[in-house]
Amino acid sequence: MLKLMLMIFFLNFMFKKKYIFLNHLILMIIMFMFLMKMNLNNFYYNNIFYMFMYDNISYFLILLSFWIIILSNLANFNFLKNNYNMYFVFILNNLLFFLILCFLSMNLLFFYIFFESSIIPVLLLIMGWGMQIDRLQSSMYLLLYTLFGSLPLFMMIMLIYKNFFSLMFMFLNMNLLNNLNYYLMNYLTFIFMILGFLIKMPMYFFHLWLPKAHVEAPISGSMILAGVMLKLGSYGLIRLMIFMKYLFMNFNLYIINLSLIGGIYASMMCLNINDYKIIVAYSSIVHMSSLMSSMLTLNYWGYLGSYIMMISHGLCSSSLFYLVNLNYERTHSRSLNINKGLINILPSLSLWWFLICIINMSAPPSMNLISEIMMFNSLITWSYYMILYMLILSFFSSCYSIMIFSFSQHGKLNFNLFNFKMINCMEFFIIILHWIPLNFIILNLNLMFYFKYY
Repeated sequence: MLKLMLMIFFLNFMFKKKYIFLNHLILMIIMFMFLMKMNLNNFYYNNIFYMFMYDNISYFLILLSFWIIILSNLANFNFLKNNYNMYFVFILNNLLFFLILCFLSMNLLFFYIFFESSIIPVLLLIMGWGMQIDRLQSSMYLLLYTLFGSLPLFMMIMLIYKNFFSLMFMFLNMNLLNNLNYYLMNYLTFIFMILGFLIKMPMYFFHLWLPKAHVEAPISGSMILAGVMLKLGSYGLIRLMIFMKYLFMNFNLYIINLSLIGGIYASMMCLNINDYKIIVAYSSIVHMSSLMSSMLTLNYWGYLGSYIMMISHGLCSSSLFYLVNLNYERTHSRSLNINKGLINILPSLSLWWFLICIINMSAPPSMNLISEIMMFNSLITWSYYMILYMLILSFFSSCYSIMIFSFSQHGKLNFNLFNFKMINCMEFFIIILHWIPLNFIILNLNLMFYFKYY
């Protein structure tokens, strides 16, 4: 695995403008080399090093990182071909490098270092290739929110090392903290440990950086933010739950209720927003709220459903951002009032709008459906009162998914839109590469059922 990481790192220094396609090709080859290392029979002990290894939790997230980075490279293929900038490819490759190292880290301090390092390439993408002047404000939002949330986590990492003399995930056992006599100490430990991950997911009350970052980011930044970066928060929560079971059992009630109420409010806000990109960003917050609440039930179906949702949401949300960008490149607007009646001009693209929007509202046979069935089941078995939350959340998520499709494809056609280029094969190819894993992994879903219950 470390050899593959070195190959990704040295990709930055190999190519000139005329060899740009080789960057995509070699990334695909590295991804398939990693895919060949899958061993379902003995997943956890597949590659044991004390600092870096992968198990069944991190394996599919690493594959997702490869897939989204390759597709975001392809999404900017014309931009790189016509106006090549080596720094852009350099930043994307380094972002992939940091993401994979973060998922491979079995040490809490290394995980924290690479968790924070992945912010730097995204920050450079937004500041360097953002479309509007507000990109400086949105990048500062992203930086300050993340740093504010992760500083208490760093303090707790130092405290853990002082008390337990180890930072390895497999050696840590913080269940002893449950026996402390001080309620406040337990509560502060819980909040300090998870605050950085709640901001990263993001939970509703810490979400303000996400719509701003998505609006100002280029299409690669939006695809990577929605596809992979939000999964770092849920992945960190899974790692913490393994050795902080009793703290989560004591305090997850508050986080579950707050996240579900915030998810309902965010889904209502989607119906009152005029910008497609912000609607898709808020739909990510809705998905993350149900994902986090089901994960915190500490139920096996909750774990498994949230893990499948991490993969499916990464592909679905990334494809939605790409579709919004296809319209933006032609109409130069993301407004609901201007992007109307596009089924008259681009009927073939309307088919893909329909397919992705119904996946976003969890229609069969997508992975979203299976994950939502598992998540709702785990929440309702945790408490029957969750049925009310689930009904409202499902209803409004369907409403804004239908609204995205109907407002963009139907309505009175704007006759100023006739002077633009049509869809090419590369753009269809990128959408298809998002759609195929979403609908065909369900044919062999036992790959995900090897998710280990600790």
